[in-house]
Amino acid sequence: MKTEVYSPTIRRKEMEAVLTALVEGKIGPGEHTQSLVQIAKERLHFDYSLALRSPAVALFLALRSLNLETGQGVIISALSPQYYKQVIEDLFLVPIYADVMPSSAFIGPETIEAARSRPALAAARCVVLHHTLGYVPDMAAILGLGLPVIEDRSCSYGALPAEQPLDSAAAEGKTPPGAPCQSGALTILGLEEKDMLTAGGGALLYAMNRRDAAVLRNYADLPREYGLPDMNAAMAVVQFREVSRNLEKRREIANSYAQASLRTRHKRFVQNDAFEYNNYAFSLILETGMKDVKAYAKRKDIAVESALEDTLMGAGLVPPELCPESYSLSLRTAAFPLYPRLSGPEIEKVSKLILTLP
Repeated sequence: MKTEVYSPTIRRKEMEAVLTALVEGKIGPGEHTQSLVQIAKERLHFDYSLALRSPAVALFLALRSLNLETGQGVIISALSPQYYKQVIEDLFLVPIYADVMPSSAFIGPETIEAARSRPALAAARCVVLHHTLGYVPDMAAILGLGLPVIEDRSCSYGALPAEQPLDSAAAEGKTPPGAPCQSGALTILGLEEKDMLTAGGGALLYAMNRRDAAVLRNYADLPREYGLPDMNAAMAVVQFREVSRNLEKRREIANSYAQASLRTRHKRFVQNDAFEYNNYAFSLILETGMKDVKAYAKRKDIAVESALEDTLMGAGLVPPELCPESYSLSLRTAAFPLYPRLSGPEIEKVSKLILTLP
């Protein structure tokens, strides 16, 4: 059987939680959704949160809460998810694409300022900061630019400040996992299939302080059709409770892969020194062609994918000349299987693949 690149971490506990919700007839938003918001608050220490049906709905509400005027600009990374462009344009706003920092998966103050200074674009009024592949940028420097920031930590949940070791106490909520000392006005935590935590779909949109929470409370009476259903929330509750074990397993697997990659000519992304990487994915910036690597892996019965094919740049929605670094990375970044349910033999097989890459 082929070892796939992505697989949601769903075990018996998650399945039992969903079945319980179904047996109880709890399908729409209800008690399980309230439990999810409560456990998330214990872990993330936010002031207020909405549990929503999708990250797209969360981004829509977050942008609308900023009271931007028609035609104003929203700065986003060229490596953001594809739906960003659609949501921004649905609000009659203008996406402004920023390139990523060299050898990084994230934008920085320099590339944001470069995007703002391009002629004939709408005036930039905010930044939506997606933590692509789980890598966390320099938040303090970006906030120092003075623009409102909406963060998307769908892939970076579990990223800890570098001075704080990954242990069960941190991951279980005694310190907020992945919560920087400084954060954006609003934060999106997606719960989709390929996000760090999954509920089979949905998102949390939350605010860390009272001022920003007051804006979110204006949406407290949204129609039920916007809310996260109970059966999805039940799965997400278990995901939060199991996060310590899953993060530790990811770290063990990534360490094995990293040792193998050191003996190749392929490179890894540079992580911001302020944070420890959460090992959302194991990706390499290839020195050879993506096609050759995929074909080689296929012969070993292992799936390898373009790590950035689901991004705006990967989908061809951003002109390459605007963001050349992002364009280059979108062609050369390969993702290898990394998820907690991998068996020992599978981990060894992938490690050997990485070690012998063309």
